[in-house]
Amino acid sequence: MIKQILNKLPRKPSSKSSQSDGGKNESAFPSMNSSVSGANSNPKSNSSSGKGSNSSSSRSMNGTHTPIMKSNQVKKPNQAAYESLPSFRDVPTSEKHNLFIKKLNMCCVVFDFTDPSKNLKEKDIKRQTLLELVDYVSSVPSKFNEPTMQEITKMISTNLFRSLPTNHDSKLPDIYDPEDDEPNMEPSWPHLQIVYEFLLRFIASTETDAKIAKRYIDHSFVLKLLDLFDSEDQREREYLKTILHRIYGKFMVHRPFIRKAINNIFFQFIFETEKHNGIAEMLEILGSIINGFALPLKEEHKLFLMRALIPLHKPKCLSMYHQQLSYCVTQFVEKDFKLADIVIRGLVKYWPVTNSSKEVMFLSELEEVLESTQAAEFQKCMVPLFRQIGRCLNSSHFQVAERALFLWNNDHIRNLIIQNRKVILPIIFPALEKNTRPRGHWNQAVQSLTLNVRKIFSDIDQTLFDECLNRYQEDEVKQKENNQKRESTWMRMETVAASNGNESGFASSVGVSS
Repeated sequence: MIKQILNKLPRKPSSKSSQSDGGKNESAFPSMNSSVSGANSNPKSNSSSGKGSNSSSSRSMNGTHTPIMKSNQVKKPNQAAYESLPSFRDVPTSEKHNLFIKKLNMCCVVFDFTDPSKNLKEKDIKRQTLLELVDYVSSVPSKFNEPTMQEITKMISTNLFRSLPTNHDSKLPDIYDPEDDEPNMEPSWPHLQIVYEFLLRFIASTETDAKIAKRYIDHSFVLKLLDLFDSEDQREREYLKTILHRIYGKFMVHRPFIRKAINNIFFQFIFETEKHNGIAEMLEILGSIINGFALPLKEEHKLFLMRALIPLHKPKCLSMYHQQLSYCVTQFVEKDFKLADIVIRGLVKYWPVTNSSKEVMFLSELEEVLESTQAAEFQKCMVPLFRQIGRCLNSSHFQVAERALFLWNNDHIRNLIIQNRKVILPIIFPALEKNTRPRGHWNQAVQSLTLNVRKIFSDIDQTLFDECLNRYQEDEVKQKENNQKRESTWMRMETVAASNGNESGFASSVGVSS
C-alpha cells in the first residue's frame, strides 16, 4: 500500500535527463524564433506574395535561411562562386544555348566601381564574359526564343537601368551652365560599354523577331532608356542615340509612343527645369525621323513643331543643341513650305532681347529657313520679321549687326526682299541711315556692309529710295521739333516749380517768425 502511494509521487529528474531535455529545448527555440522574426521583420514582402512567404518559411524550418531576391534587385558579387565559365568554342553546339543562358545570369552581378581596387578579378571575368556574349549574339545560328529574350532583357536591365549621378539638381537655373560644369564620367563604363554594344547587336540582329521582342522591349523599357539620356557621360548618350534609333526603326508599334515620350521630356525641359544633358541627342534622332515623314504631314507632326520644337528656342542653354534643333525645324519647312510662316513668327516671338550670342544663332537659323521659303509665305510674315531685323541692324554688338547684313548675300533671300522692297525698305531704312551717319555704328565692317545694302536698294529702285530718304529726313525734322518742344516744356515746369518753391519757403518763414 505504502509502495503504491510512493510510486504515484513525482520523481526528481536526474542530471543526465535534464541536460538532454534542455539541449533539445534550446535547439528548438532558435528555429522557432528565426521563423517568427523572418515573418515579422518584413510583413509587406510576406503579404505581397504567398509563394514567396512559403518558400522563405520552409528554408527557415530546414535551418538554413537564404534571402529571397526579386527579379529587379541587383545581385551582389559572391567571390567564392564567381568563376569564369567555359568558352563557347570549348563546348559542343548542343550545349551553347545553355551556356549562353548561364553567362547571361552570371553577368547580372553588378560590381561597385567607386573603389577601383575592389573585385579586380571578378570584374575582369565579367568583362571577358560580356565580350563573349557580344560575339555570340552577332553569330547566333537560330532565332532567339521567348525565354532567351527574357533572360537577355533581364541582364540588360540589371546593368543599365540605374539612378544617374547629377551635379545640377541642387543648382538654380540661372547658375546651371552645362558648358562650364565638368561632366561626371561613368566609372562603370568598362562594363556598360559592352552591355550597350550587346543591346545594339541584339536589336540589329536578323535573328531577333520584333513580334516577340516587343513584349520585353516594351514601353517601360523604352522609358527607362530615355531616362538614361540625362547621363553626363557623352559616350553613353551616343550609344543611347544609336540604340533608340534602331528601336524606332525595328519596332514600328513603338513609334508613336517614342515620339510622345520625347515630346514630354521636351515639355519638362522647356517649362519646368531647363536642365537636361541629352536634348541634342534626342533632337538628332528626331531629325532623322522627321526626314522620313510621309507627305502630306499629319496634324500630330505639325503640333509637335509648334508646341515643342519652336519653344525649344526659349531656354538659355540653346547653344548646347541649336545645331540639331535648326536641322529639325528646317526639315519641316522643306517638307511643307506652308510651315515657313509659323516657324518665322515663332522665331520672332522667342527672339532674345539681351543675349547677343543667341541672336546670332537665331539669324543663322533664320537664313536656313528663308532659303526654303516661297514668296507667298514670305509676304505673310515679312513685316514683323524685318522690324526685328531692323533692330538687329542697329545692335551695338557688331556680330549681330554683321550677321543680319549677311542676309543680303544670299541670292534667294535678296530676291525675296527685292520683290517686296516697297514694304521692306520703309521698315529698315531708318536703321540703315543710323548706321551710316557720321556718328553711326562704331564698327567699320558694319558701316561698309550697310553701305552695300543701301546701294542695292538705290540701284534697283532709285525713286523708292529717294522717297524713303525724304520721309526719313522729314521724320528727323519732326523728331527734332518734338524734342525741342519737350525740352521747353520741361524748362517751364522747372521754372514754375522753382518759383512755387520760393513762395512756399517765404510763406513758411513768415509763419515761423509770427
